[in-house]
Amino acid sequence: MLRLRVTAGALQLTTFIIVVIALLLTAFILLVNTHKQFQIQSNFIKETTKQSDHGVNYALRNAIRLNDTTTINLNDEDYKTLKVYRSFWGVFGRVLSSASIKKNRFQKVALIGSKQPKNNRTVLYVQDNNKPLVLVGNTKIEGLAYLPRQGVKPGYIAGQSYYSSQLIYGPARVSSLLPKLSSEVVNNISQLEHINSTLSLHQFLNMQDGNQYSNSFLEPLQIVFSNSNIDLRAVELTGHILVQSKSKIVVHPSSNLKDVILLAPEIEILPNTVGNFQAIASKEVIVGEDVQLNYPSAIVVREKQDVQQSGSAISLIEEEYKITINENTVVKGLVLFLGQENPNNYKPQILLKEGATVYGELYNTENTELQGSVYGTVYTNDFIANQSGSIYQNHIYNGTITINELPQQYVGLLFNDSKKDVLKWLY
Repeated sequence: MLRLRVTAGALQLTTFIIVVIALLLTAFILLVNTHKQFQIQSNFIKETTKQSDHGVNYALRNAIRLNDTTTINLNDEDYKTLKVYRSFWGVFGRVLSSASIKKNRFQKVALIGSKQPKNNRTVLYVQDNNKPLVLVGNTKIEGLAYLPRQGVKPGYIAGQSYYSSQLIYGPARVSSLLPKLSSEVVNNISQLEHINSTLSLHQFLNMQDGNQYSNSFLEPLQIVFSNSNIDLRAVELTGHILVQSKSKIVVHPSSNLKDVILLAPEIEILPNTVGNFQAIASKEVIVGEDVQLNYPSAIVVREKQDVQQSGSAISLIEEEYKITINENTVVKGLVLFLGQENPNNYKPQILLKEGATVYGELYNTENTELQGSVYGTVYTNDFIANQSGSIYQNHIYNGTITINELPQQYVGLLFNDSKKDVLKWLY
């Protein structure tokens, strides 16, 4: 009997061991299979992300239709798709790349601008209007400069001469007409004014002081709209949001604006404001003292003539179109004035006051008064200096323009046929 009990116990033990081994083998097989499936999914996710990057790069290198979806041929399995949508966000291009592999989908959205070559970056381009450029006081220009055929010379204003030993600290070339901006940039600025009429009611925000509003660039546009003045006071706005007034927008230092667009005939940014946004006006932008606008911000005025009709006669109303950037203010990005050439114009359309600094690009189709500093590039039709009650044409008085302080990675204003790059990844 003892011997039979030992044999039965051994059989039970053997059976138990077999079951345990079977469970371990099953668990191992399941683990291997799960790991394999996880690896496949991980590879799909990695490939989907890589394909979305490919979509953005494709848009940078190729001409694709604006405000339309382009499907990119992957020469691959049918379960993979890649689509690119190109549009604008203010003065910057925008690309949305959507990649799908089976059930995996990944989207990337980027702001797009132009990039200068690494060597011989342009510091100054003055249109050739048959007048030399005159430098006075402690003016300094450092980098590749495109100058009128009459060249550059030292001058005098109210007893002040030019104090540096060299006129241009860098190579000089002969200019002609100003480089043309991308026509799409100009057209988009015009179309922004009427975009509110194309939106549905749920896209309009009822903004309240003290509240926070955020909208992803992967979502439809949201808009704050008013026919009267808009005061942005103690409000936080982030992302794909347009603030539009038919009259005036005032930005208070208590507000927090990031990546949004402000659109109005007049925009005033009060002293000590800090933010990152685009201010686009049809008449005037005033930037107060001690303001900090971080990259990539843009201050834009696109001149528009108001027309009044009296009987059969049409008369043009004289308006003053201007961008004023006050003392100790820093703008990182673009300062842009687009107007009609006027040979009898002796007023500055962009005034950069003493102590004001622009890191980026200043582009002006009319007159620039440069008392502050531009660390980047200035493109202008002409310079104006208002000193001691007199107006001096094509003079720079105590202004600084240097390209060396601008990082090589800077991406900015879109020109025709320029090399494009990612300016900022959006969310």
